[in-house]
Amino acid sequence: MDRLSGAQRWRVRFLNVAEDDAQDQATQDQATQDQAIQDRVAQDRDPKSRKVQDLNTGSGDPADPVTAGPSTQCQRGFDRDKYAALQTEHITARREQFGGKLYLEFGGKLFDDMHASRVLPGFLPDNKILMLEALKDETEIVVVVSARDIASNKVRGDLGISYEEDVLRLIDEFRRYGLYVGSVVISQLGGADGPANRFRKRLQKMGLRVYRHYRIDGYPSNVPHIIGQGGLGQNDYIETTRNLVVVTAPGPGSGKMATCLSQLYHDSLRGVRSGYAKFETFPIWNLPLDHPVNIAYEAATADLDDVNMIDPFHLTAYGERATNYNRDVEIFPVLNFLFERVLGASPYKSPTDMGVNMAGLSICDDEVVREASTQEVIRRYFKALVAEAANHQEPTTSERIGLLMGQLGVTVHDRPVVDPARALAEETDAPAAAMQLPDGSIVLGKTSALLGSSSAVLLNALKALAGIDNETDLLDPATIKPIQDLKTIHLGSKNPRLHTDEVLIALAVAATSDPLAKLAMDQLPHLRSLDVHTSVILGSVDEGIFRNLGVQVTSEPVYQTKNLYRKK
Repeated sequence: MDRLSGAQRWRVRFLNVAEDDAQDQATQDQATQDQAIQDRVAQDRDPKSRKVQDLNTGSGDPADPVTAGPSTQCQRGFDRDKYAALQTEHITARREQFGGKLYLEFGGKLFDDMHASRVLPGFLPDNKILMLEALKDETEIVVVVSARDIASNKVRGDLGISYEEDVLRLIDEFRRYGLYVGSVVISQLGGADGPANRFRKRLQKMGLRVYRHYRIDGYPSNVPHIIGQGGLGQNDYIETTRNLVVVTAPGPGSGKMATCLSQLYHDSLRGVRSGYAKFETFPIWNLPLDHPVNIAYEAATADLDDVNMIDPFHLTAYGERATNYNRDVEIFPVLNFLFERVLGASPYKSPTDMGVNMAGLSICDDEVVREASTQEVIRRYFKALVAEAANHQEPTTSERIGLLMGQLGVTVHDRPVVDPARALAEETDAPAAAMQLPDGSIVLGKTSALLGSSSAVLLNALKALAGIDNETDLLDPATIKPIQDLKTIHLGSKNPRLHTDEVLIALAVAATSDPLAKLAMDQLPHLRSLDVHTSVILGSVDEGIFRNLGVQVTSEPVYQTKNLYRKK
């Protein structure tokens, strides 16, 4: 399949949206959101649309539990208990289908899937790993990291750590859940591999098995070369001991699918029966193309030039629309041919068929999910603006997300904390911040001689949540002064104002003797998932504190100072 240009894919996207409008409107006009979900599930279960029930992503009859209504865990928009049950059942069915070893490619994040928890309220950040925990006795983990990402010191934007370090973090987390990590694969070798080789030796000294996979000329289009000794044959064969092999990575583009294909090839040479499936939460295949959940995924991957689209292979094979994205659709003809060469026959009729994702069947309040996803798109827009400003980039990503916001009919003003923060900044001619509390009220934080705006809004929010009068000083100025002196006189800081971490430490000390400070400290867990907007780009310390507290923060794409050097 010829690769479409970015502009062409955008046109395809909007054409597909236009085709779906009539069908989607009928669903959205139902009397209640619960009924809307039930109707969508019923359509997905139509036997006329399910010609190959044991292969299709929405296959078998996984929707049966849906008819029983939401579980007690459906407290917001997503039923995590139902999701875990359906997902485990579907993975088990897929394993039985192949009757041997199953390589399960895990896209997205197994841990700390904050995107999923933001757009699917009720989804736990570790939902997927908890599901795997139920299968831990049969599961083996393979972690894949690209030599290119090691060489470029690629960093996870959400955690601020390199992919190299994230491999170690992932292994520790897997082990904490009792999951067996069999090995690490360093993929895409073949170039300046010095950093990758150093990392390989480091892992080996830690007692880990490390395998090497290489770049293949012409991948993925040159199938005759790929299926041979000069292609997949040059890769190390990963020795596994369990039949459910989960292949994961620190981030996209690491080589997970290529690793699975390599194993299928080597298994076939050894007479080992094995199969492949893909677990990727987004886009959600059985939600409409223009559903805010799927649009939010497109916003999250706008820097990768990913575009959601109707799966044409699925439409041809089953006569039904399924949402997928361009990379899977573009690669499927080649991938399908590879399956035929390696397995003798392809088990799949579409890229959607390869998936085992049941998230769409676990939404229990569509309206809540729509609103959460719309807010996520706006947050992604601000994040893109800040990244472009910080790295002096062209506004490519932000413009793409801006188009998505236009499709949803929203602007930045639909994020409730934006206008109050902007107004206070204009009024005071200094950095300002705004936070929305669970009851919808807005608390503000302004810059003072003692506190930065982020510290101020944090303290004011804690007071509001604790029912403490806003005029009450939780921190005595006499207590703050020694901290300022320490910063400026002894530690060389030019900014005397307390950052959020310093404020929290001072509050924790005060809480040992002040009941009001203790009451405020007790409110910290209630900050999780609250929204904050700041009028300037945050420093690394304040950004990290908000992230650790679970606060969803956005910023205007401007710096407080005109300094050229900025601490990362």
